[in-house]
Amino acid sequence: MERRTNIKEKKKIRGNLKSNLIGEKLLWFQENLPAITTNCSVTLIEELIRKYLSRFDEELEQIKIKHSVGVRKNRQHASREDIIKLTVKREFEEYKTCGLEIPDLMNSEQFELLRTWNGELRFLPNFKLKRYSEKYLQSRK
Repeated sequence: MERRTNIKEKKKIRGNLKSNLIGEKLLWFQENLPAITTNCSVTLIEELIRKYLSRFDEELEQIKIKHSVGVRKNRQHASREDIIKLTVKREFEEYKTCGLEIPDLMNSEQFELLRTWNGELRFLPNFKLKRYSEKYLQSRK
């Protein structure tokens, strides 16, 4: 009985973690949407994805500066740096191969839903996510 509840708790935590990650991604895209459009062109989606993939560049640069200033042998902020690099590498590979899963910004209803979303995770099921790969976007130009 105890094992069953433990498994249920783990599934619940995993589901919440996944929702948080998707929510953070949607929030990033919402904050970076241009104010003037009602849906996105292929070029704009490509720009947004490139900007999304480079969202940690400034933080990595700051960590690099801290490494160059200090004379320590061990790396300060090593775990954060490793997590960022792994995340960026995985997302970049997704974009190059099967596609990065983002909101369907070509759909005007989904675009408006994202624009007016208040950030609550309970509304995540309302979003239709679509995988955009580099190859797909290049073929649509």
